[in-house]
Amino acid sequence: MTPHLSRRFLLQSAILAAAAPAFAYAGSGRAAAAVVPAPSAWTLRPFELKDVSLGQGVFASKRQLMLDHGRGYDVNRLLQVFRANAGLSTGGAVAPGGWEGLDGEANGNLRGHYTGHFMSMLSQAYASTGDQAYADKIRTMIGALTDVRAALRTDPRMLTVTGRWGGAHENVRGSYQYVDLPATVLGGAAAITLSTWVKPTHDANWQRVFDFGNNTTRYMYLVTRNASGVPRFAITTNGPGSEQALNGTAALPLNQWSHLAVTISGTTGTLYVNGTAVATNTAMTLNPSVLGTLTNNWLGRSNYSGDPVYAGAFDEFNVYSRALTAAEITSFQGNEAKNSAAGLGNLASYYFSATSGGTFGDASGRGLTATLRRTWGGPSHAGFLAAYPETQFIDLESRTSADYTKVWAPYYTAHKILKGLLDAYLATDDARALDLASGMCDWMYSRLSKLPEATLQRMWGIFSSGEFGGIVETIVDLYTITGKAEHLALAKLFDLDTLIDACAANTDTLDGLHANQHIPIFTGLVRLYDATGETRYLTAAKNFWGMVVPYRMFGIGGTSTAEFWKARGLVAGTISDTSAESCCAYNLLKLSRMLFFHDQDPKYMDYYERGLYNQVLGSKQDKADAEKPLTTYFIGLTPGHVRDYTPKQGTTCCEGTGMESATKYQDSVYFKKADGSALYVNLYSPTTLTWSEKGVTVTQTTDYPREQGSTLTIGGGSAAFELRLRVPSWATSGFRVTVNGTAVSGTPVAGSYFAVSRTWRAGDVVRVTIPFRMRVEKALDDSGLQTLFYGPVNLVARNSSTSYLQFGLYRNAALSGDLLPTLAPVAGKPLHYTLNGTEFAPFSEGTEDPTHAYFRRSEPRVVFGTTDSGVTNPAKTDGTTLLDEIWAGAPFANKAALVSRVQSTVPSWVSAGLLTQAAANTVVSTAQGATYVA
Repeated sequence: MTPHLSRRFLLQSAILAAAAPAFAYAGSGRAAAAVVPAPSAWTLRPFELKDVSLGQGVFASKRQLMLDHGRGYDVNRLLQVFRANAGLSTGGAVAPGGWEGLDGEANGNLRGHYTGHFMSMLSQAYASTGDQAYADKIRTMIGALTDVRAALRTDPRMLTVTGRWGGAHENVRGSYQYVDLPATVLGGAAAITLSTWVKPTHDANWQRVFDFGNNTTRYMYLVTRNASGVPRFAITTNGPGSEQALNGTAALPLNQWSHLAVTISGTTGTLYVNGTAVATNTAMTLNPSVLGTLTNNWLGRSNYSGDPVYAGAFDEFNVYSRALTAAEITSFQGNEAKNSAAGLGNLASYYFSATSGGTFGDASGRGLTATLRRTWGGPSHAGFLAAYPETQFIDLESRTSADYTKVWAPYYTAHKILKGLLDAYLATDDARALDLASGMCDWMYSRLSKLPEATLQRMWGIFSSGEFGGIVETIVDLYTITGKAEHLALAKLFDLDTLIDACAANTDTLDGLHANQHIPIFTGLVRLYDATGETRYLTAAKNFWGMVVPYRMFGIGGTSTAEFWKARGLVAGTISDTSAESCCAYNLLKLSRMLFFHDQDPKYMDYYERGLYNQVLGSKQDKADAEKPLTTYFIGLTPGHVRDYTPKQGTTCCEGTGMESATKYQDSVYFKKADGSALYVNLYSPTTLTWSEKGVTVTQTTDYPREQGSTLTIGGGSAAFELRLRVPSWATSGFRVTVNGTAVSGTPVAGSYFAVSRTWRAGDVVRVTIPFRMRVEKALDDSGLQTLFYGPVNLVARNSSTSYLQFGLYRNAALSGDLLPTLAPVAGKPLHYTLNGTEFAPFSEGTEDPTHAYFRRSEPRVVFGTTDSGVTNPAKTDGTTLLDEIWAGAPFANKAALVSRVQSTVPSWVSAGLLTQAAANTVVSTAQGATYVA
C-alpha cells in the first residue's frame, strides 16, 4: 500500500490543498463563476448539460415525463418538513409522505433527502432546457431554506394563526416545540380547574395538551387522544399503573377548535369537552397539592420521551384554584375567558396572541411568564440546515450499532441537500445557494474535526446509520469553488480506511456490505485524488470497480440483492425480487464516467451504455404522473416479476436518483480531450453538441438502438480534431465508418475507439454503421441461466409464469453466430420478438408487464438450420453442451467452415463417452445437409 499522511496531520498543517482551487470567494461573498473547474488530472473533460441537447427518441420521451413532473409539482410540499422543523409556517402544504415526511419508514428519519434530489433534478432541467419555470422553483426553494437556516439559529418564535377568539399559537407537526411554564403554575392547589381551547392537526395518540410532572412516576396530564383515540386526563404519584383517570367518549375532530377543561374538588374529578361533562371520577385521592412543586410544567410535551409532541394550536390556557361549576365551564363556549362567568384564571392565564416572540405573558397577575422551547434545546449551530434537529448527528457520534428508527444516515441526507444546493448554484448563479452549501460544510467541519480518529472510523463503518452517500465528491466540488482549506479537510474526514486500504490492495472484502452505502464512497475517492494527488484513492476506486463489474453485475447493469452484496462471482445466486437497487446503477454510472476521465479504458463506457440503456431507462415508467416520479427502487429479476414504480410509499432514495437520471441522459454522450485535440463519441443518441471552443456543432441523427448506427453532421465553422467513435465490445463484426460517403480505412476493434482525424468543415457527414447480433450472457455461477441481448439492448420475456422459462436458441442460428434467426420479429414493434409463443421486449420499456430477465437455456437435441438430427445434445459436467462447443467457433465464413468445426469437435465427445460414433456421424451429416442463414 502506498504510504499516506495521517488525516490528523493534514488537519493540523497548511498543506491541505495539493491542488490550488481555480476559484475563490470574491469580495461580494459569492464565487466568481458558477462552475466546478475540471481537475488537471482529468485527461478528458465533460461538456455541460446546456451544451448537449436531446433530439427526439426514447431518451427525450422519458425525460419529458420527468420534466412535466418537475414543472407541475408544488415545491412548498417539499419545503414543508424544513419549515416545520424550524417552527415556520408551512402555509398548509402537505409533505410528500413516504420517506419525506413524519409518517414514513423509520419515523421519517431520512426526511430532507428527497428535497435535495428534487433541487438537483430542477437544476439539471433548467440547465438542459433553459426553461425559466425551473429556475423560479429553485429560487423559491433557496429562499425558503435561507429562512429555515436563520430560524434554526434563533430561539423559537410564536407562530400566529387564527384562533377561537383572535390570534392563537400553532405547534406545527415536526417543530418539536412546546410551552414551558414556571414551576409554581399550579400553586399547590388542592382544588383546581385547567381550561384551554385546542385545535389538533394530527391524530397521533398520547399528544399532551399539558403535562405537569418530574418524570414518568409523578405527573398530571391531559391528552387529546389516548390509546382508544379519545381525550384522557390522568394524575399519579406512582407511575402509569396507579393513574387516576378521566376518559372521554369520542375523538376530538381534527382541524377544529374544541374546548377542554378538567376540574378537581375533593374526591371528584370531571372532564369537560365543549362545555359538556363527559367523564366523572368520584374516587380520586390525588390533586396538584399532592404532587408538590414539579420540574416539568409543559404545554404540548410529555414526560414520556417516546410520546409525540402536540401538533395543533392553543388558544387561551387558564388555571383556577377552584373547581369551576358546570355553568361556568359552559360559559366558555360563547365567551373569551375574560368575558366569561369564570373570568381569567387566578393561578395562570395566557393569551397566545399577546406576543410575536417566544414568551407569553401571564394575565393572572402572578407574573408567570411562559417560554416557547424546542425539545432538542436550541438554537442550532451556525451553518446547520436540515429537516430535523441535530439530534441524529449527535447520536451517531456515540452509536455502536445500526438502528435506523433512531439514526438513519444523517450525513447521507446532508449530502443530498448539499448536492441540491450546489447544483442550484451552478444552474442559477444564486449566491444564497452557495452560502447555504458552504455553511453546511463549515458546520460539518466544526463538528467532525473535533472527533477522535477512532470515532470517525466507527461511525462510517456502521450500516445505514453511518452511510454518507456521495458527500465527499460534493464537498470536493464545493472546495474547488470556495477555496476553503477546511472544506478539503472535511472531505478527508470521511475516509473509511479499512475499505480504502483493502481496495487499494485489490483485496475483495465486499461480501456482506451494503452496496449503495459504499459505491458513492469511491466517486468521492476519485475526487480526493484529483484534489490531493494521493494515489491510493484512485487505485482503490479502480480496483473496486473491477470487483463489481462483472463479478457482481446483472445483465441490465445493476448490482445487489436486498441492497447487499454477496460473494464475488455470485450472480444467479443473488437473483431475487429485491435485486438491482436502482441507486446502485446510478452511482456505478457516475463512477464509471469519472474513472474514464482519468483512464480511457473503453470498458467504462461499455458499462455506461449497458447500465444507461437498460436499467436506468427501464427504471422509469412510461407514464405521466403529477404526484410521483414513477421510478423503481428494486428491479426484481425473478421469473414473472412486475416492476413497482411507486415503491415504499414513495420519495425513496431511488426515486430521488431516478429523477436525476431522467434529466441528465445526455451528460456522457460526448467528452473532449483536455487539450481540445479529440472528441469522444461515447454513446449513440440523437443529440446536438455545441462545442463553443471549436466553433462547431455535431448533430447525431439516429433512432438508436432501434437503428443500427448513427449519422453525425458537422455544423458551424471548421476545426481540426480527432473524432473518436466508440466500438462497443459486442460489435464484433461489421462496424463501419464513412465520411461524406467514403469509407474510412482501418480495422475497427470491438471494445475500443475508432479514430477519424481531419479538419472538419460545416456539412461534413459521418455515417457509423453498427450491426447488432442476438447473443446471450451467462450468469457467472450458472451457465445455464442466461439473459438475451440484441446489440446493447437487453430483451426480457413477457410471461406471467413464476418459474424460469426454457428456451433453445441454436435452432436457426446464423453462420455468424447471430441467434436472431431463431426468433420471429413482431410486426410494428421494433426490437420485439417472439419465441415459442413468448414475446421478448426491451428491458428499457417502462411497463408493468411480468417479465423474465433470465431464462433457463434448453437445447435438448442437436439441430442445425432448423434440421433436427434426432440426437440428444450431450453435456459435460460443467454444463457445456456439444452445440455450445461447436457454436463457440462462430463466426463461420461459410457452411463448409461450420461443417469443419463440427467434424473437428465430435471426436473428443466420442472419446469421452458422451456421444456414440453413430450419433456423431448423424450430427455431421445433419450439419452437412442443413441450410443456414448467412
